[in-house]
Amino acid sequence: MAVEVTDVAALGRRLTENIERVIVGKRGPIRLTLVALLCEGHVLLEDVPGVAKTMLARSLAKSLGCSFARIQSTPDLLPSDITGVSVFNQKTVEFEFQPGPVFNQILLSDEINRATPRAQAALLEAMAERQVTADGVTYPLPQPFFVIATQNPIEHEGTFPLPEAQLDRFLMRLEIGYPSFTDENEMLERLKLSHPVDEVQQVASAEEVVAAQRAIREVFVHEKVRQYLVRIVHATRRCEELALGASPRASIALYRTSQALAALENREFVIPDDVKYVAEAVLCHRAIVASEARLRGRTSRDVIEDLISGIPAPVEQAEGTREG
Repeated sequence: MAVEVTDVAALGRRLTENIERVIVGKRGPIRLTLVALLCEGHVLLEDVPGVAKTMLARSLAKSLGCSFARIQSTPDLLPSDITGVSVFNQKTVEFEFQPGPVFNQILLSDEINRATPRAQAALLEAMAERQVTADGVTYPLPQPFFVIATQNPIEHEGTFPLPEAQLDRFLMRLEIGYPSFTDENEMLERLKLSHPVDEVQQVASAEEVVAAQRAIREVFVHEKVRQYLVRIVHATRRCEELALGASPRASIALYRTSQALAALENREFVIPDDVKYVAEAVLCHRAIVASEARLRGRTSRDVIEDLISGIPAPVEQAEGTREG
């Protein structure tokens, strides 16, 4: 299926409008979630309970007609509860593999930090390799394969925080945030008779998403914009307020997400504003604030914002052409 940038933009509009029937006033997080989907990445939603994190995953799955599964992470969750288990079939006198919930196209891992590190690793391995190996047999995961994991940033009792190496596997970390007064009032009006998610209709297909994932790689990134992107990542490694800067995987993530955002904006080329828009979601969870800066109340978001504001964006860039 040949897909142009205009098709990607149209796909994004259909999905955004459909999801907004359920989640009111949160176009920014919805947009960035679609960016991650187009980049074949995964999203960590870190926010307080009750702000529609689960509804975002369900609405996206129904909008695409994709298979959907939800894993409720608990301390007794086993890796086989995620990936699947081999069961002995008495009729055939053989072991048969029963796929777990990870063999779905859209997977929600609710409160991932409540699962033990062993269970977390089983999920994150599937995210990175897009396959599951059981009893010496490798099973490919469906396409598209998109994981949305959630965690509560406030409550830490009985949790197992994701280590930095595993946080790095998530393309983006997003927050949804509380709705405004007007949006919350509108939400209650929509909930008067039934939940809007029950009425969400399919507006796109998995095949369209896979084709769009290939198409965004053709979005042009001028050398000056690419160098601007790399300067931001390198600045995190030299910053005294950060104990750990962003890895080369972050550079790739920033590059791909900028391409996806440009395509969703119906552009065949990336501009510096695309890089700025996705930078916080891509970089903040990969940077570790130094203890001295943390004692001053500085967060990774504060540091990244200051770094970006201190790096001049390229004044001259290609206006949709490939001229260097």
